[in-house]
Amino acid sequence: MVITPLVAEFTLGTTPIRMVWLILLYIPIYGFGVLLIRELIRRTGGGPGSMLLMGVVYGLVEEGIALQGLTSPHLYHVARWAPRVLGINTAYAELNLTYHVVFSVTIPIVLADLVFPDLARGPYLRRRGLIGTASVALLGVLLLRASVPPQEDPGYVVPAAALLGFLAVIAVLSTTALWLLPKAGRSRRSPTGTPVPSPAVVATACGIATLLFMGLLYPFGGAHRSAFTHGDWTLVPMVLAAAVAVAAGATLRRWSAATAWTRRHLLAAVTGALVAHTLFGLVADTHTIADGVALAVAGVIMCVLLALLDRRVRDGSAGELRRPV
Repeated sequence: MVITPLVAEFTLGTTPIRMVWLILLYIPIYGFGVLLIRELIRRTGGGPGSMLLMGVVYGLVEEGIALQGLTSPHLYHVARWAPRVLGINTAYAELNLTYHVVFSVTIPIVLADLVFPDLARGPYLRRRGLIGTASVALLGVLLLRASVPPQEDPGYVVPAAALLGFLAVIAVLSTTALWLLPKAGRSRRSPTGTPVPSPAVVATACGIATLLFMGLLYPFGGAHRSAFTHGDWTLVPMVLAAAVAVAAGATLRRWSAATAWTRRHLLAAVTGALVAHTLFGLVADTHTIADGVALAVAGVIMCVLLALLDRRVRDGSAGELRRPV
């Protein structure tokens, strides 16, 4: 619950470290929301595919319903990043839905499972705890909706058609993630003999993929559109970013299915993505020297903690993972 807002907001620099008190605003939607997702996945027997789909669900709830950023023509100036399609801010949607899948949902859950390996395969909560978590998560959505859009985008309300569309997609993805995929995945494939590179190579590959994906979509350095493009040329970096995401996902899926894939490889993948996204934040999201120094210090602390976790995983868990993660 604490890792999620720290990873998603503060280690990227979108929320300056000097405003760390905002974690009180973020914990209900980020912390309780992702805890709810983890509990539902563990209770229904879902796997990595379920986690990815529920990450999209989380992104649609936060960005589409709470912040209204997927459709707003004014919020954060994201409408000018790329051509809008059916009222959707396309580049912003591609960037943020993928970002939430990886950094808001998957990485915090994986880190918690690595820190507490004995609890990794089962739910944390009883029934009353699950109901309470869902209630606070819903409150978090309402809190974010009531606090940010009225200040950043006063007067805008997401169109009814878009809202119904978001709700329909959320229902379909949730049903697929929590019912269809677990049902279809009961007969899991056997581990393969695919060669797996060293954890250092895995971390480097994930870091490069993260930098490429974010650099292609997120305008920085004074740019108003993705990758310093103009007009419809913005579609080019959008396609390239999608190709990077698909290639990275397919590669990780193949590696993680191998018998040689261990928890150290999993942590290396997480570490590479986290370090790269903080480095990108230093370039794109710090606007004062103080913010840059604070984010750099936070990045160093993050690296130290990840190194300590790597040593703990190496010393206490030499076994291989029994199924793809």
